[in-house]
Amino acid sequence: PLAKNAVRKLRTLRHPGVVKVLDAVETDQLIYIATERIAPLTWSTKRKALSEESLKWGLHNVAKTLKFINDEATSVHGNIRASSIYTTESGEWKIGGLDILSSMKEDDAIMFSHGSLVPDIGRYTPPEIASGGWDSVRRNPTHAVDSFQYGILISEVFNGGFSGTDQVGSTKSVPAKMQTSYKRLTHAVPKMRLSVGHFLEQGTRSGSFFDTPLIQLSDGIENLGLKSEAEKDVFLTELERVAESDDFPEDFFKVKVLPELLKAVEFGGGGPKSFGLVMRISTKLSEEEYEAQITPVIVRLFASPDRALRVCLLDNLPLMIDHLNQKTVTDKIFPQMVTGFGDLAPVVREQTVKAVLTIVPKLSDRVINGELLRHLAKTANDEQPGIRTNTTICLGKIARNLGASSRAKVLSAAFSRSLRDPFVHGRNAALMALAATAELFPEDECATKMLPAICPSLVDKEKMIRDQANKTMNIYLERIRKYGQSLPETVQPSPEAGAGSQSSTRMGTPQPGAGGQWMGWAVSSFTNKISSAKGEIQPNGDGTAPSPLERSNSTPPANGIPARPAPQPAPSAPVVPQVSSGLRHVSNSTSAAEEEDFGADWGEMDE
Repeated sequence: PLAKNAVRKLRTLRHPGVVKVLDAVETDQLIYIATERIAPLTWSTKRKALSEESLKWGLHNVAKTLKFINDEATSVHGNIRASSIYTTESGEWKIGGLDILSSMKEDDAIMFSHGSLVPDIGRYTPPEIASGGWDSVRRNPTHAVDSFQYGILISEVFNGGFSGTDQVGSTKSVPAKMQTSYKRLTHAVPKMRLSVGHFLEQGTRSGSFFDTPLIQLSDGIENLGLKSEAEKDVFLTELERVAESDDFPEDFFKVKVLPELLKAVEFGGGGPKSFGLVMRISTKLSEEEYEAQITPVIVRLFASPDRALRVCLLDNLPLMIDHLNQKTVTDKIFPQMVTGFGDLAPVVREQTVKAVLTIVPKLSDRVINGELLRHLAKTANDEQPGIRTNTTICLGKIARNLGASSRAKVLSAAFSRSLRDPFVHGRNAALMALAATAELFPEDECATKMLPAICPSLVDKEKMIRDQANKTMNIYLERIRKYGQSLPETVQPSPEAGAGSQSSTRMGTPQPGAGGQWMGWAVSSFTNKISSAKGEIQPNGDGTAPSPLERSNSTPPANGIPARPAPQPAPSAPVVPQVSSGLRHVSNSTSAAEEEDFGADWGEMDE
């Protein structure tokens, strides 16, 4: 009869604080009851695994349910204790154990006839039942039995167990603010006992024992969508404070708070503050839970035109990127995200550029080297100097994600442009990015392109730029020096190979000191040309060839040094044919120094 009564009451007593029955099957010998997923409260209380805030929150839920049973349902539970309370997946406390729950309107209520059959009920019965039996319940207030047992429940959960009647009324471990009201619950005289409804009323007063953030949160979360903007802001601020503490039950936030916040963000105008709380709570979810609850909402929110929400999404992207797979990012999130590169609001453009660093590991090479670079090329020329600077920093940090074939070309063009940026921090960012990516450029490009681009910064008007330019220059010079040591000494043929050739080049004798080396090179080039000249001099303008003596006399001595005698032409020397121009010609065998086009190189450096 107790089991049958429990099933009947579970089906008919509809209240959020009562265990929810999904189905029940009755056979000749057994009754099977299928309920929502619950766990006995004693699993947690015996281990003292719940914080004081969580215990108060649970007792508050039980008090609301008992108030309903006693006042609205005019019934008596008669079996309130820790083993009759269960916790749901969200951590909420719900009342079960309705074996002898009876309405006081029923004359043949099961409590009067079978109350004593409940296991271990003697320890939890009030004094009037112990002395006068269960019939005494009729003669006393409806709340008397449940108030006494609720008082025992308070002592039981705060102390981790109930040892017996000597613990009744003991204030050990009971919060100080609760002790006075708690003692009135366990008064020996039934009519002097405080009803659970009055206990609840006293506890919810301002500053009282049930006036806690967690209880206020649980009461307000279900009506979040109905609150005004001001009320919603106050509530979310309080919720944020509770979430930052370690006293809140994680299961409650995951199961109850998170779904309500998601609805508020997506449909109820919860805004960035609600989404920030969603991200904080979602860190407690498993990968499967995240994929099922959070990912679909994130994808839908990126399609929202709300700028404040978009900035909030981009700010929180580091918290969610590890939970998103590459296909979702590339196919669903990035196509929506790129609209921020061209948004009219500078803050959206800037946050979009910053978010690239977070999202780029999840993008395909095709997207990175195609669409992403096209958008970054636009922000590199943005009217806002901060956005240009952040684009340079972004390129420097994602440089290794770019395609190897086009990486050097893209970076050199972008950084060279940034080096001419009028914004001082933009130029500094370019120099720092060049220093960080030096190993990505081929050595010949470091020497021919990057160093010439860096050099103007050495004389920048800002000391910060000059100092950074020197640091960056040293990095590139060191790299080029190491590369130069690996090169061969010369690519010209060896002297032995050209020893028999009459057109071999004379080498200048090195002079001591830097100046001597420079002059030695210059004179060597000049003497190379003289030594390679062969054949006779062309006739003068009047067509007569001067004699060797005339040439010798007409040549003045240089710096007082006697002129070298003119060489006598060999009889077999070939005669150079006369040409109509009057320009002198040397032999077809020219020196290597003549073949080098130094002017072209200087022109490129000037550019």
